[in-house]
Amino acid sequence: MTTDSPLTVAPDDDSKCAAVKCAAGRPRSSDRAARQQELVHTAGALFIKHGYPNVSLEMLAREAHVAVRTIYVKFGGKAGLLTAVLEANREKFYRPHEMLADPRPLKESVRDFALHFLDLISRPEALAMHRMVVADAPANTELAQTFFEGGPQQTRKMLLAFFSRADIRCQLRDELDVTLLPVYLMNCIIGDPYERMLFAPAAVAPAQVEHELDQRLDLFYRSVLKNV
Repeated sequence: MTTDSPLTVAPDDDSKCAAVKCAAGRPRSSDRAARQQELVHTAGALFIKHGYPNVSLEMLAREAHVAVRTIYVKFGGKAGLLTAVLEANREKFYRPHEMLADPRPLKESVRDFALHFLDLISRPEALAMHRMVVADAPANTELAQTFFEGGPQQTRKMLLAFFSRADIRCQLRDELDVTLLPVYLMNCIIGDPYERMLFAPAAVAPAQVEHELDQRLDLFYRSVLKNV
């Protein structure tokens, strides 16, 4: 005697197996996203450890437990994967669209960006990535171009769009060439590039880091704003 409702049909064993196989063969979107994030994380670690030119697609695929074809399909190759690494690191600290629509006063928006940007570039993995690029870029134009386009250039474009906003531009000196501001601001935030690149980061209290940053930002404001 069966307890099944006459309006339903219990699946047979074959259909159950087919459903299980289908579910196993088609990972959920959350699983795919997690695997993609793991691939990006693995790629970043390998680029830093071995140098971009020394990391092959086969090495990436083996360490991330994916097929080489997956790297091509998802990222278009190694250069696309490096771009994804840079984007993932940037997204952890700030998102371009948020600054472009930020309604807060100019100084508040800039300082918030500066704190996040300084935190990003001060991370050991970021310093290691920069040193790797500086060492390998002269002999590898793909690395140089990919890093520049996926990293610094994206930040510059975001800042240029911010300073070009009508409500922001009207606060800047009339004769100022706005296209110069992104690099100028980034340099003010970074501080001494030689100390940053040549020596291990010194342990400095967060309050001291912010104090020194505010001093450099004050110089920036005094040189670009109409009224300080």
